Formats: sequence, C-alpha cells, structure tokens
Amino acid sequence: MDATLQPASSIKAESACSPRAEVASSRLPKLAWLLVFSVFCIPIGVLWDISWHSTIGRDTFWTPAHLVIYIGGAVPGMVSGWIALRTHFFGSPEVKAQSVSVLGLRAPIGAWLTIWGSIGMLTSAPFDDWWHNAYGLDVKILSPPHTLLALGMYAVAFGVLLQMLSWQNRLTGKESKLAGIFFQLTAGVMLCMLTIFLTEKSQPNQMRSADFFYIIAWQYPILLACIRRSARHPWACSMVALTYMGIQLAMIWLLPLFPGEPKLAPIYREVTHMVPPAWPLLIILPAIALDLIYRQWERKPYSLLQLAGVMAAVYLVILLPVQWYFSEFLISPTAEQSAFFAGNQQFPYYSTRGDWRYKFWVTKESSVDLKVLLSSFALALISTRVGLGVGGWMTKVRR
Repeated sequence: MDATLQPASSIKAESACSPRAEVASSRLPKLAWLLVFSVFCIPIGVLWDISWHSTIGRDTFWTPAHLVIYIGGAVPGMVSGWIALRTHFFGSPEVKAQSVSVLGLRAPIGAWLTIWGSIGMLTSAPFDDWWHNAYGLDVKILSPPHTLLALGMYAVAFGVLLQMLSWQNRLTGKESKLAGIFFQLTAGVMLCMLTIFLTEKSQPNQMRSADFFYIIAWQYPILLACIRRSARHPWACSMVALTYMGIQLAMIWLLPLFPGEPKLAPIYREVTHMVPPAWPLLIILPAIALDLIYRQWERKPYSLLQLAGVMAAVYLVILLPVQWYFSEFLISPTAEQSAFFAGNQQFPYYSTRGDWRYKFWVTKESSVDLKVLLSSFALALISTRVGLGVGGWMTKVRR
C-alpha cells in the first residue's frame, strides 16, 4: 500500500498506459445492467422480509419477500456462471489474461466471488426453513441460517462490485463512466445491507449509547474510504450514501401503503399495514464532507495516515452530533404520527406498548463519555486508513 495518496489523475493515466489496459473489449457488457438490477433485490427483499415478520409473523417460506431475496442471489450467480463459462471456453487469450484460474477454470475474480455467494445464499434457504420449523421465530436477526445468508449476500454484492470495478478500470470514456456509476450503486447496496444487519444496535432509541458510537466509528468509514479512493467520480461517497438512503426511504414510504395484519400470537400491538423500517442514518452529510476533503487532498497529496485522520475526525464530528439530536425527534410522538418519518412505527406487533418506546435505552454502563469518544476516533481512524489502503489496491483491479 502506498505511503502517500496518489491523485486520481495519475491513476487514470496509469490505467490507460498499462499493458493490461483494455485489450479485449471497449464496451461494457449488457449483462452489467442485469447484475446491478439483481443485486438491488437483496436489500429490498431483506427489508420487506423484516417488515413481513414484524407485521404478519412467520407465514410460509414462499413469501414474496423471500423470492425477491433469492432472485437477488440466484440471478447474479447465473449471470456470473455464464461469464465464467464464456471466459473459459470461448474467451480469447487476451480475455483469459484478464481472469483468474480456479480449479483449472478461468473467470474474473468478481464472477467467482458472486458464484460462491450465490451458492451460500441458496444453501441457507432450506436451512432457514428448517430452523424456523424447529425453533420458531428468530430472537435475533443474525441467527445461524441468517448468518450464512448474510455472508452469501455480501459475497454476491462484493463480487458484483469487483466486476464493475474491473470494467471501470479497464474501459475508457463513457463506458468507464457507466461502469463507475454501477460500481458506486453497488457500493450503496452494500452500505444498505450493512446497516440492516446492524439494526439491533442502531435503533433511534440506541443512538446515545456507546455501542452505537462504536458501530458508527468502525463499520461505515472503511467502506466510504475504500470507495472514495477507488472510484473515479468526484462525489463517490455522496452517491453511495444517496443510494443507501434511497433504498431505505423507498421502503419506509411504500411498505405502509399495503395492508397487513398479524397471524401469529402473541399480539400486543394493533397493526393494520406493513411495518416500515426505521429512518436511515444521515450518512449523506459526512459523505459530502469526505468527498470535499478527498478532492482537496488530490490537489496536494500527503500521507494516507494524515488523510485518514482528517477524514475520520470530520466524519465523526458531523455524524455523531447529527444522530444524537435527530434521534430525539425520531423517538418522539410527533415523529410517530408522521408517515414521512415513520418514527416509532418500526416496532413489530409482538412488542408491548409503553413509554420505553419514547426513551433512550442507555444504561450507566453504555453511556457516552470521553473514553468512548476517544475510542470512537481511534476506531474511525483505523477503519478509514484500512479503507484507503484497500481502495488503493482496488484502483489496480482489472481481472
């Protein structure tokens, strides 16, 4: 990994002059559209499935939400399988040179990862069905079958991300820009998936706890920094954050439009429509700042550690206070009565009523103090520096 930041202009120039640059095709494959569309099905299906369980309960395996999730896994897997077969059996020597060999078969590294993730997702389906039949409802989001499913989902999304990245780095002109847009959209999907599986520690009622501060500091900066350095668009972080917020807000506003009622006891809360997810994190605000900081550093590069320190500090200084005060509104009765904010409406039918929904769930042990703030900055610094390092490697991905 470089000790100093390499400006985007030099990365582009290096890509164009590299002996591996664009020797096979000058156009983005039409299959890229299908890959990106399919990967969007994953977080949409997961959010829909969570709403289904919160509104109706455990119904049948063949729910629409489950089908959308597995479309998001099966279609990218089949498309990537076709890419692998085409590369190995029909690819020119130049095309095969832009791939990697696994068990004697050649395919792009992103295609291999997508195939493995698809197999993991489809394997988790019967496992999840057996788990529910044996143990009933999940107590936590990340049950064993859901953990396998989550790993498969991330592998599929990351595999698609790498395929878009390799096309961005190999192609030129409009084709490279389109691949770059797909790259950022897929990164936004990954950010959305990450927030979904951290829901249990990220409810508005928990946004003044130490655990939430650690999640904010450790989980998200690595993805934002990685995409910021590897993407060629000057507003890459902002596009990633907007994609995440767009998916989340669409589900918040669309799901309550459909009727739904509980079918599994115990029922403690009257529900007449599909339960929406909680309001998304306002990551868009620090994302804009990170884009501006990176653009300034491109003009006058310094060490990656210095860049990571500035990005981590600005990220926390913006996001933590914003979520601290905005969460107070989200747990208020005012927000609960607003369809726009869907405040306090994300609780399932089997949750009891009470004032606890309008309070912060913070104990003395989980309260925020100076130690928590300093630890959060240290975590954000490490996460950002790792992200920048990985992003530097990703600028060279062509296979």
